[in-house]
Amino acid sequence: MQTLKIEKLVFGGQGLARLDNQVIFVWNALPGEEVEYKIVKKKKDYAEAVATKIIKASPDRIEAEEQEFLSTSPWQIVSYETENKWKKEITEETYQKLGGKIFANLDMPIVYDELDKNYRNKMEFSFEELEDGSKSLAFFERGGRRRFAVKGSILAEEIINETAKYILAWVNENDIPMRSLKSLIIRSNGQGQAIAALFIKDRLAFEKHLELKENLLGFQLYYSTHKSPASVPTAQLYTTGQDYLIADISGTKLKFGLLSFFQIHLPIFKKCLAQISSHIGENQKALDFYSGVGSIGLPLHNKFTELTLVDNNEEAIEYTKENIELNKLKNVEAFCEPAEKITELITSDKILIVDPPRAGMHDKVVDRILQVLPPKIIYLSCNISTQARDVKKLAEKYKIVDATIYNFFPKTPHIEGLLVLELK
Repeated sequence: MQTLKIEKLVFGGQGLARLDNQVIFVWNALPGEEVEYKIVKKKKDYAEAVATKIIKASPDRIEAEEQEFLSTSPWQIVSYETENKWKKEITEETYQKLGGKIFANLDMPIVYDELDKNYRNKMEFSFEELEDGSKSLAFFERGGRRRFAVKGSILAEEIINETAKYILAWVNENDIPMRSLKSLIIRSNGQGQAIAALFIKDRLAFEKHLELKENLLGFQLYYSTHKSPASVPTAQLYTTGQDYLIADISGTKLKFGLLSFFQIHLPIFKKCLAQISSHIGENQKALDFYSGVGSIGLPLHNKFTELTLVDNNEEAIEYTKENIELNKLKNVEAFCEPAEKITELITSDKILIVDPPRAGMHDKVVDRILQVLPPKIIYLSCNISTQARDVKKLAEKYKIVDATIYNFFPKTPHIEGLLVLELK
């Protein structure tokens, strides 16, 4: 059996190795380790693999808490301290490699919370059939189609695991066949309350539907076409209770739905909001692009004389408008438009807040920024590589005055970066 020697960790969380001049990115592998492996994906220029046996272990390796850790949290194999150290190193390397001189000599602290598990407020489970014919919750293996039976997730808030077991019992009571089961999504609000939706691939009818209980505020049953592997609601078969939750973020009530984009780790997000707030003076005008349900802009409303929120997701903007009403906010408006189609809202007298998807900002947004030069840009990103690319384009006119790494996703390789830019 051939083995691989792991050189280092790379952005994305895998170990880098080389075999016959080909780069291989390896899960379940740490720097300095020698591993046996299984190829899970082949591309023209590289391959992806999973270490199946550790021949020589790193001194940083620890025992994972869950057997199926690679599916949800592949960095269970290192301590929290080591994880934060590596995330800082990877971020600094990525920023400097892709962003150039604007990132040179920056002090980039990493901010984290003592809560390194039971923090996720959204989980999606699959299902697996056990030997006795009963159904279990499950996750898909990383890079493959095989499923692992699980009892829950150490990443999830406890209310999510409790709710998952409760709904699973109903699934087994009704003996829903495996061919019909697709997925279960559960969302919580950081306050011990949850909503859930079961997605099935057949239009089944039930004599007795799931009953709500304390802290399970709503349940939906959806038919989801087999033509899509994703959990898409093709048709609603049943609904009871509410289809939304309300979270308290820094004194602002935010309403959001099961499928809405919302921050996953609320304690660390509140720390990030406090830092963003420290860069905003009183009586400012602000534009919040890629705003979701308003999770950044609305909790900071007291700082603004005018606030405009923009997102291209219709459901998100509907919730934004409800949140404006819920909090009785004045001088706040929201538009459902792609950012690149409403760039005229970017002006020289408004702070610009952006939290774009992984693809980063559209070129038209960057071009408009360089044309009108807003005084300050607050850029939170879930993809530091596209963030570095965007900020490099802005470096002609802007300087970085704050660069902070946020560990929103402990036990995983995901990293968020907060960059604050001001005109030179």
